[in-house]
Amino acid sequence: MTAAVETHWTAAQQRADGLDALPAAVDPLALALNENPFPPLPAVRAALARSIAAANRFPPLLPDALRTLIAERLGVLPVQVVLVAGATGVMLQMLHVLSNRGDPIVMASPTLEGHPMVAGICGLCPVMVPLDQEGHHDLAAMADAARHARIVVVCRPHNPTGMVEPAAAVERFLCRVPGDTLVIIDEAYQEFVGPAHRIDSVGIIKRFPNVVVLRTFSKAYGLAGLRIGYAFGSPHLTDKVWATQLPFGMAITSLVAVAASYCAESQLQQRIRRITVQRRNLRERLRAMGINSTDAHANFIYLGAGARPWREAFDNSGIRVRHYPDGGVRITVGCHASTRAVLTAVRGLS
Repeated sequence: MTAAVETHWTAAQQRADGLDALPAAVDPLALALNENPFPPLPAVRAALARSIAAANRFPPLLPDALRTLIAERLGVLPVQVVLVAGATGVMLQMLHVLSNRGDPIVMASPTLEGHPMVAGICGLCPVMVPLDQEGHHDLAAMADAARHARIVVVCRPHNPTGMVEPAAAVERFLCRVPGDTLVIIDEAYQEFVGPAHRIDSVGIIKRFPNVVVLRTFSKAYGLAGLRIGYAFGSPHLTDKVWATQLPFGMAITSLVAVAASYCAESQLQQRIRRITVQRRNLRERLRAMGINSTDAHANFIYLGAGARPWREAFDNSGIRVRHYPDGGVRITVGCHASTRAVLTAVRGLS
């Protein structure tokens, strides 16, 4: 942590940010992985602390109780839900089960680095479709490519730009994709999307049985270290994936953490609002400095390539952000201290 950040990151500010409970675990300059800047909600921490007493016992052979809990929350049948360690783990499991080595898989470029990584593990052949100039998926080009592919992946919000395509555009895209092509919609950041921009994911899987939706408890819920990801879709797809569920594969803390998180919904929404307010503040402050970012609907912002030498700015400041080969940069929205550090680093380029 730089001296400048240490000077301003006072005990009062830690309390205001909700970080005073775990000060040693917090680094306001770690902005590369889109982690939630806040520790788990108090009720979740308390539930997890109590669960440690059972750490000498194995978790359930299969996470049926957690599966049912999530299904009830979504309004789907338990058979339509699968669980693995993190959303990327769910995707890896699905690709292992629902594809064959050498199959083409369509995805945007750039995209979450985990997507081409797990595609490579499964021996698939990525077909990369560039984003449009505004940072949106080129859904028409992806639909064309999907005609000759086994799988197509769409992030909504997109990672790294944070952009969302209108619901009508997503619907048109799904209508154009062949019914025997698997469509994976990655909604890792969907909790940060405002009501006006959300899509009816449960309704989509009912109308399009070739669609599977990924979600995670790593981002908005702040449980990245517990690795709880899930997917939901048509039973003819989820049944196949569930059949390969690893015995004792979900930690005993998973059910406890998810149940406590669901019971603390109002507190969770307060956290989400604080992050989205901080996102808006960061964007507005950057805009006042003549720097535009994408209209991100997640817990990060994206600065495009070419505007400034971003690597020079952030590497010299000690801030850890995610750089992309074309020169763009993704910055996690953190606490007040994180925002100040980012603005100071960018201002240093002037």
